[in-house]
Amino acid sequence: MTSAATPPGDDFVLPFRVGPAALRGRLVRLGPAIDRILSERRYPEPVASLLAEAVTLATLLAKSLKYEGIFTLQTKGDGPLRLLVADVSSEGALRGYARYDEGALAKALLGADAEAPVPRLLGRGVIAFTVDQGERGERYQRLVELSGATLAECAQHYFRQSEQLQAGLKLAAGRPRPQAPWRAGGLMLQRLPPEGGFAAIADDLEDAWRRAMVLMSSASSAELIDPDLPAESLLFRLFHEDGVRVYRTHRLLARCRCSRRKIEEVLKSFSQETLGEMRDEGAATITCEFCNARYIFDKIDLDRLIAA
Repeated sequence: MTSAATPPGDDFVLPFRVGPAALRGRLVRLGPAIDRILSERRYPEPVASLLAEAVTLATLLAKSLKYEGIFTLQTKGDGPLRLLVADVSSEGALRGYARYDEGALAKALLGADAEAPVPRLLGRGVIAFTVDQGERGERYQRLVELSGATLAECAQHYFRQSEQLQAGLKLAAGRPRPQAPWRAGGLMLQRLPPEGGFAAIADDLEDAWRRAMVLMSSASSAELIDPDLPAESLLFRLFHEDGVRVYRTHRLLARCRCSRRKIEEVLKSFSQETLGEMRDEGAATITCEFCNARYIFDKIDLDRLIAA
C-alpha cells in the first residue's frame, strides 16, 4: 500500500486508487461533524441514521466533482420522512436536516423492515442532486425516482440512469456503543474509462471491477464507523492483494451558512404589510432548519426593515 498522507482520525474524505486498473475510490469518515449535525435537532434514531447516510452520500458524490459552490442532495417522498437535505460546500462544510411527521413515523416503525429504510420512511418520490456555483458557473441538477431499499441503492440507480457510469457504494451510520456520539462512514468505488494500454484488455478490467466490488461489499457497517480502525488499515484489508494507493485527504466540518444578515435579506423581500403584521405581534423569530439557531427581530428591527 502506498500513501501520500496519513489521514486524520475523523471528518475527512480519503481518495484512493485500486491496482493498475481504472478504479478510483473515496472513503468518508465522519465523527464530531455528523454528531453535531444530528444533535442540533435531536432527531429520532431512524431519522438520524438516514440523515447521517444522506450527508455521507452527499460528501462522497460532491468530492467526485470539480466545482466551486454547494452540492446538495435532497429527497422528497410521500412517506413519514417528507424531506431530507444534505449539502457540502467545495471547502468541505457540511450541513443537513430532515422534516418528518411524528405520528406517521411512529406507525411506520411498527413491525417494519429495518433493512429497507427508503420505502419504509421516504416512500415514493424523487432524489435530486444539485450543484450550485452561484455567479461563478451554471446550476446543474439531476432528478431520479427513489428506487431501492437504501440510499446507496438509490444512488446506484442514479448512476445507471443518469451518468452511464459504473459505481459501487456502501454507507453506514450509528453509535458504536449505546449513548456514544454518532458516527458515519462510506465507501465509493468508480470504474473510469480505460487509459492507454488498458483499453486493449477489457476482460481483465471487467474481472478487476467485479473483484473490487466483491471486496468492497465485505466491509461491514461496524468497520466503516469504527473509531479504532484507521481508514488506511480498512483499505489495506480490502484491497491489499490488488494494490491500493491513497492520496491526500480533504478535511470536513459541520458548519451552517445561516446568519442574521442573510435572514434580513429574506425579510426585506416580504411586503411592508407582512412586516407590519410581524411588528404588531411584537417580534419575529426565525429558526434555521439546519442548525436550529434562532434569530429574533424586535419592533425596532422590523421598523428599520419597513423603512428600508
